[in-house]
Amino acid sequence: MTAIRNNDVDALLTVLARMDDVDELFSLLEDLFTVREIKESSQRLAVARLLSAGKSYAQVEEQTGASATTIARVSKCLSYGSGGYEQALAILNERSST
Repeated sequence: MTAIRNNDVDALLTVLARMDDVDELFSLLEDLFTVREIKESSQRLAVARLLSAGKSYAQVEEQTGASATTIARVSKCLSYGSGGYEQALAILNERSST
């Protein structure tokens, strides 16, 4: 996926990294993405959390409503991806422990 990384993507990354107010960040997400895209992205993160916690595909599907294809895609990223889900989950775990 590094083939899509360019100046525009780097600009977006810079903005996202600098925003520390969740309401401002949500406003940006609402402007950048459709409601469906936000929901799907959030669902994928929920799937990653559950898979990382050792839940089965059936349990993940039941709890999130995600399709088997989505669950498999997230699982593949957890196993062979670039580590983005792991970093996101570490942030969420850090937040929940404080």
